Amino acid sequence: MATEIKVPTLGESVTEATIGQWFKQPGDAVSADEPLVELETDKVTIEVPAPSAGTMGEQLVAEGDTVEVGALLAMLNEGEGGVAAPAASAAAPAPSAAPAPAAPAATSMQPAPSAAKMMTENKIDPAAVAGSGVRGQVLKGDVLNAVASGTTAPAASAAPAARAPSAPEDAAREERVRMTKLRQTIARRLKDAQNTAAMLTTFNDVDMSAVMGLRKQYKDLFEKKHGVRLGFMGFFAKAVTQALQEIPAVNAEIDGTDIIYKHFVNLAVAVGSPRGLVVPVVRDADQMSIAEIEGSIANLGRRARDGQLTMEDMQGGTFTISNGGVYGSMMSTPILNAPQSGILGMHRIEDRPVVRNGEIVIRPMMYLALSYDHRIVDGKEAVTFLVRIKEALEDPQRLVLDL
Repeated sequence: MATEIKVPTLGESVTEATIGQWFKQPGDAVSADEPLVELETDKVTIEVPAPSAGTMGEQLVAEGDTVEVGALLAMLNEGEGGVAAPAASAAAPAPSAAPAPAAPAATSMQPAPSAAKMMTENKIDPAAVAGSGVRGQVLKGDVLNAVASGTTAPAASAAPAARAPSAPEDAAREERVRMTKLRQTIARRLKDAQNTAAMLTTFNDVDMSAVMGLRKQYKDLFEKKHGVRLGFMGFFAKAVTQALQEIPAVNAEIDGTDIIYKHFVNLAVAVGSPRGLVVPVVRDADQMSIAEIEGSIANLGRRARDGQLTMEDMQGGTFTISNGGVYGSMMSTPILNAPQSGILGMHRIEDRPVVRNGEIVIRPMMYLALSYDHRIVDGKEAVTFLVRIKEALEDPQRLVLDL
């Protein structure tokens, strides 16, 4: 008797995935709950476990294939040490497995049911929404992006410009690697944010002396009591949540012709992972202590590196912090994490000469960058927001006293 291994439900608005890699080959012994195959979606990477012990049977899709929710991936045979089933080279492929197209030829794919329903509700012409699904299918996320941008006009060009051929002497030294679903989504969302928002960046610098002194004084006691290291992210997160209370526009988003103000802070924290940039969310960060924030960020960072983030971990952020300083960045202009209206960029701490009380002194300084959507956030609000963060970090007692 054999058990069917199918693509599980992947989360709201996610209808397809790409086969990342098979952990087991036909004939391999499999233990219950042992990972069989890795699926890459446009948000996270997940592993499909074995429902029971047995022997890996026939694999119906290959690495790199695109499959939809519910598609048959493989068969799991009962018993141990079974004979390897033949590879599915001539077998009928799963109906949802998409062949690698030679060219993105336009086809009339029906929108996904959830997308069709949303377009009907919002009176959106399906022809005005560029689809990102298999063969150009319009997905729910595409409609959400169109509604959030306030326009239903299709993208100027759904396909990138053709790449000029390489010189013969260079072609043999090049390597072509298909982008992962996650990397494709990162590229699309960042470009969509640039095309949609009236993005502007304002800068300031902050003297980190007080925070560094406080951290040095209490880091051992902090870790002993709370079981987590005292870093800089806890201070920045707390400063951000307080500043957002004063400048709520930075924590809002545009929905068509409306502005949605969020009376809570779900803080998204950009984290580098082996598969690319991911942005998990610390929920209700405004209700947390510095210790709770540090613990939550540490946990999310660890799960990001281990590929264990879930769809829920990535959704619902209202404001983002990106720390390029851990990689040595001195200054940058971060791109918005749509549909959010603000993102704070942290950078490396560097000793620099500054003037204090008429004297030139050396201080550990950090440049801060706030990118924001100028359609909803005025320049005065953006500057005030950044100044409030600077004031809180240069005088950390403000964080304790909520000033």
